[in-house]
Amino acid sequence: MNRTKISCAIVTALAINPAIAQQETAKAKAQIETIQVTATKRTESIQDVPLSVSALNGEALENLGVESFNDYVEFLPNVVFQGTGPGQNEIYIRGAATTQTNISVSSVQALQPSVAFYLDEQPVSMQGRNLDVYAADIQRIEVLPGPQGTLFGASSQSGTVRMISKKPDHTGFAAGMDVNIGSTKGGEMSNSVEAFMNFTPTDDLALRVVAYNDKQGGWIDNILNKPGGGGYTGSAVVIDRISGGVLNDPQNTPVISPENGGLVEDDTNDAIYAGVRLGMSYLINNDWSLLLQHTAQSLETEGVFSYDPNLEGESSVNRFIPEDNDDEFGLTTWTLKGRLDKLDIVYTGGYLDREISSTIDYTGYTNGGLFSAYYVCQYGGSVAAEDERCLDPTKYYKEQTDTSRITHELRFNTDVDKAWRVTAGLFYDDQELATVGQFNIASTEKFPDLARTLPGSEGINSDGGPFESGISFVNDVTHTIEQVAVFGQVEYDLTDKLTATLGARWYQIDDTFKGSTTSTDVSRRIRAFGTQDPAELDLATGGDGPGVLQAAIESGQLDVSLLDDSGTLTVDDTIFKASLDYKLNDDVLLFTTYSEGFRPPVTNRQGGDLASNQSGAFEGFRIPVYSTTDSLDNFELGMKGDFLDGILRVNATAFYSEITDLQTSRYDPTNISFLVFTDNVGDAEIKGLDADITWLASDNLVINAAFSLLDTELTSVNAELAGIAPGVGAQLPYSAEFSGNIRARYYFELDDGYNGYLNASVSYTGDRLAGMSMDAYVTEDATRLIYGTGSGLPIQNEAATYDGTSFKDSNGDVFQGGRYIQESYAIANVSVGITKDDWKAELYIDNLTDESAVLYIDTQQFTPKVVTNRPRTLGLRLSYDFY
Repeated sequence: MNRTKISCAIVTALAINPAIAQQETAKAKAQIETIQVTATKRTESIQDVPLSVSALNGEALENLGVESFNDYVEFLPNVVFQGTGPGQNEIYIRGAATTQTNISVSSVQALQPSVAFYLDEQPVSMQGRNLDVYAADIQRIEVLPGPQGTLFGASSQSGTVRMISKKPDHTGFAAGMDVNIGSTKGGEMSNSVEAFMNFTPTDDLALRVVAYNDKQGGWIDNILNKPGGGGYTGSAVVIDRISGGVLNDPQNTPVISPENGGLVEDDTNDAIYAGVRLGMSYLINNDWSLLLQHTAQSLETEGVFSYDPNLEGESSVNRFIPEDNDDEFGLTTWTLKGRLDKLDIVYTGGYLDREISSTIDYTGYTNGGLFSAYYVCQYGGSVAAEDERCLDPTKYYKEQTDTSRITHELRFNTDVDKAWRVTAGLFYDDQELATVGQFNIASTEKFPDLARTLPGSEGINSDGGPFESGISFVNDVTHTIEQVAVFGQVEYDLTDKLTATLGARWYQIDDTFKGSTTSTDVSRRIRAFGTQDPAELDLATGGDGPGVLQAAIESGQLDVSLLDDSGTLTVDDTIFKASLDYKLNDDVLLFTTYSEGFRPPVTNRQGGDLASNQSGAFEGFRIPVYSTTDSLDNFELGMKGDFLDGILRVNATAFYSEITDLQTSRYDPTNISFLVFTDNVGDAEIKGLDADITWLASDNLVINAAFSLLDTELTSVNAELAGIAPGVGAQLPYSAEFSGNIRARYYFELDDGYNGYLNASVSYTGDRLAGMSMDAYVTEDATRLIYGTGSGLPIQNEAATYDGTSFKDSNGDVFQGGRYIQESYAIANVSVGITKDDWKAELYIDNLTDESAVLYIDTQQFTPKVVTNRPRTLGLRLSYDFY
C-alpha cells in the first residue's frame, strides 16, 4: 500500500492513545506512537508512566466529535457522570460512587467530589456542579484512575481528570476554523463555530486566541398537563402520610392539580456555550519562560434534560415553572518555568471566579417535604373536616451562587537522567462559596405574605430579609476552605529495569461554614459546638432541654473534636503512595502501585438535631455535626505493552480498592430533617480491571477498544442506616459491572489529492443502580398515587422491609427495600469525510440507532425523572486550518 500522510493520521483519528509513526524505509511498517502526558507532574511518555492513564488528544477529540463534558466521558469506560444537565454533573471513576447531591442544595451541602477536575494546572471541581468546560482548542484530556492524592490533593480520592488546553506556539502563525450544523430527530437544529489564531509578534513572544459559540437545540417537550391522562393530578394521601397523618380523610380530600398551559412548548431544553481563551507565552531567556492564560465562558440552559416516565414517549415532561441555569466563569492562570543548574522549577497559580444563577421547578417537594400539608392544605383549626382541601402545589427554587478559588503551587523536579529523581512542592488553595437559595414552598393562597427573615447575620450574602412574600425558606451561607500541603515523590532506579517510587503528601484543611437559614443561625450553632459552652449550646440549637447537647457531646454521640472556638473545622493528615515498575523489555512495562486518597469532612448546617421520628432505626439519632473523612486505599497491578512489531498496544490494570467511612448525601424529611445533610454510610470494596487496546489492522485501518470490569459492594453499613441503605454485599450506585467501547477508522485515497475516511464507534454501558437509599418502592407508590400510573422503571429488590418510612403503602402493606435500575444501553456513531491539504468536510450520524439511554434516574423531587441522551442527530462538520 502507498504510505502517505493518510497512514500517519490513522490512530490520531480514533485511538485512545493516538498518532502513527511512519518509518520512511521500504520495509518499515506503521507503528503506534505514544503521546506525552504530565500525570506525574513531569512530561513523560504515556507508556513509561507506571500507573493507569487514559488520554485523548486534540485531534482525536475533533475526530470523535467531542465538544462537551458528556461527549468525552462516553469514550472513557471507567469514568461515569451523573447529573441533571449541562453544568450540573458529578464525575465518578472506578465505581467509587454514592448518592448524587441534590442540585438545589449542592452549593450549601458541601459534600466534596471524589474526582478532581483540572483545567490545565488549576483544580476547578465543585460539589454537584463540576465546571462544564467546552472542549475547544484542547491539546488532550488525561484521565488518571485511582487515588492521586499525593500529587493532586483532596478530591482526587478515586481519580483525576485533566483538560489540557493548547498553548501559544512560537513556531509561527497559524489559524483555523471549525463549523458544525446538526439536525436532531424530533428536536431543534444545532450549530457551532470555533476559531483560533496563533501569532508571534517577536521570536520570544507568542499569542493565541480561541473563540467558540455552540447552540445545542432542544428535544424535550413540555406538554400540557392532563390529570387522569398520566399527568400530574396530585394526592392528598401522599401529602398526609409524609406530614404525619394530619388530614381527617385523605382518601377523599380534594386536591387542586397544577396547570402549565402557558408554558407548553416543544424542544425546551436549549444549551448555549460561548467563550474565549487568550494565551501569552514569553521566553524570558534560554532557561525561563512565562505563560499567562485567561478563559471566559458562559453556559446558558433552559428547560430540563430529562423526561417524565409516567408520560407517553421519552421526550415529554410536565413542568409548571420556567427552568433556567446560567453559569459563567472566568479563569486566569499563570505558569513560570525555569531551570537552576540541574533543577527544574515551576511556579503555577490560578484564580477562578464563577457565578451561577438558576431557577428550578420545585413542585415535586409537595410529595416529600415534612411540612407539605401545612404549606399547601387547608385543614385543622376552624376548617371543618368536610372542607379540608389541598391547594395548588406549584413551587420554585431560585439560587444565586458566587464562587472564587485561588491556588498557588511551587514545585521542583530534579534531572530525569539521574538514577534517582525527585518531584517536590508546596501547594496552597483558598476557596470561597457564597450562596443564597430561596424556596417558594408554601401556597400563596394560604400564606399571602410570609416576609421571612434570617435569625443570623454573620456570613450571610443578602440583607437578611424580609424576603419577597412568596419565599418560605432561605439558605444563605458562606463556605470557605483553605488548604496548605507539602508533597513529594522520589523515584530510584534499583537496576536498569527496576524502579521504585515513594510519594507522600501532608495537608491541612481549614473548613469554615457560616451563614443562616430561616430556621437556624448556622454561624452561632457551629461556633457553639466549637466552644462547647453549655449556655450557648442551649441557646444556639434550641429544641432540646438544658444540657442535653452537652451530654450528647460528652457521651461521644456527637463528635466535635475537629472544631475550634470559632467554629472552624481543621483536619490534617499524611497520605502515601508507593510503586514498583519493571521494564520487561523495550516494549513492555509491568507495575504495581499502592496509593491513598481522601475527601475532607463536611459540616452540616443542622448538626446535633434530633431526628423528628424517634422510632425504629431513628430512635435516639442525631444529625452529625460533621461527617468524617472518607478514605480510599488502592492496590494496582498493571501492564503496558506494544506487540507484533508495534502494531498492537495493550494497556491493562487490575485493581482492588477499600473505602472507609464512605460519605453520602441524605435527604430524609419525613424522619430526620427537612434539610439535606451528609453522613457516613459505611465501608465498601471495589475490584476491577481497566484495559484499552489499539490495533493497526492495516496501514489504512485502526481499531481501538476499551473496557472496564467492576465488582463493587458494601462491606459494612453504619447502624443508623441499616434498613435504609442497601445491606452488606450490595452494589455501589451508578457504576456498571461492564462498560466498553470499540471504534474503527478506515482511510482511503481519492483522485486529485483528495483523501477520505470512514469512522464507526459503539459504546456500551451496563445496568447500574440509582442512589444509596432503598426507597424506590416508596417513590413508585407515590408516583402511582400522584399521576394515576407508575413509571414503568425496573426496581431491584434488596430487602423485605424498608425502614425509612413510618407509613405503609397504598395497599396497606409494609414497603420493601429496593433501588431503581438504570438499564443498559449502547450508542453507535458513524461518519464519513474527505480531506485535502488543510480543509476537511465530514457527514456524521450520532446515535445511529436512536437509542434512548437511561443516563440517570433523578428522584430528587420524590417521583422519578429520567435524564437521557440526544436522539439521532445528522450533521455536517467543516474545518479549515492555514499556516
